[in-house]
Amino acid sequence: MISAPSVSPQELLDVLLHVAPVRPVFIWGQPGIGKSALVEQFAFSVGLECVSLLGSQLAPEDIIGVPRIVDGCSVFCPPRNIARQEAYCLFLDELNSCSMEVQKAFYSLIHEQRLGEYKLPKGSIVVGAGNRAQDSAIVKPMSSALINRMAHFQLKVSSRQWLEWAGLNGIHPLIMEYVGLRPDHLWSKPPKLEEPFSTPRSWHILSDAMKEYGQEPRTEDVLRLAKACLSPNHAIQFNSFIKQVRNRYQLSAILSGKAQWPEDPENRDVLFFLAQSLRAQLVKELPQEKKQSSSESLELANNAKRLIKDLSRISLEMAQMTVAVGDDSEGKSNELPDWFLVELIRDLPKLAKK
Repeated sequence: MISAPSVSPQELLDVLLHVAPVRPVFIWGQPGIGKSALVEQFAFSVGLECVSLLGSQLAPEDIIGVPRIVDGCSVFCPPRNIARQEAYCLFLDELNSCSMEVQKAFYSLIHEQRLGEYKLPKGSIVVGAGNRAQDSAIVKPMSSALINRMAHFQLKVSSRQWLEWAGLNGIHPLIMEYVGLRPDHLWSKPPKLEEPFSTPRSWHILSDAMKEYGQEPRTEDVLRLAKACLSPNHAIQFNSFIKQVRNRYQLSAILSGKAQWPEDPENRDVLFFLAQSLRAQLVKELPQEKKQSSSESLELANNAKRLIKDLSRISLEMAQMTVAVGDDSEGKSNELPDWFLVELIRDLPKLAKK
């Protein structure tokens, strides 16, 4: 659903609060970004029980029920988890993963909150959710009749809001610190190959696993766990971050001149992480036009140029990677400002790749 508007988690909660009570809402988004948790949070906030149905595991009779004979006529008996006496929030997860026959069974439930002769209690809310075709998930085309019965929104990841949530839900402090430094690593595109990839859910899984290893899990354990949960590149960089923290290599100290790049061969992965962290900070804090720079951003640019020159003496390839054109998790351009690159390459021409 490419045309559906994108909303942050907080914006989605606002949409659910205002739209869902009057019309069904469908939430699109990649696996693991928190669709289910947000619907449950919304239901709790309005005082409704959240009842979830997993579309990929349903048959038509699981929705419309089975018939019984009453006074010589067949009457369909809706399933107990749907036929309730009190108003509730019915969450139809993975709705676009179910068969066309199951989709048809949902038509009247979504549009009229009715199943045969049974009608959902007044005040009930119906919310659907599903993954997108580009997420390499198991999805089926949604019929136009079903699409037209709902308002559609795409959930986008917000690292700031996730960190707020993480602080309230006991996420491992090292993970929170890392995502704060590299918010672009909170999630990644689902890979075409069968391998782990980063999402808010996979970081939560990693947090739970790390806490079971105690306060100071061994570096090799962290790397093993990270590779089991995250995108390969993110796993390696997270492990390098752990080493950086334990070896007291801090980017802020290096930027201020109080410390230097680690040059030991055994810390090359830490050096790479610090270099990429410097790039992420520059992309975030330097304006696209130099005339828009504050005194703080100009100081950051000058310190960064000095550091990148020093880095080129340790590893020219790593310095080139630090200033190279890059894309973020959504494939959007993630480049350093042109004015900064011009000044840097003017002073250090060898940074320009042949």
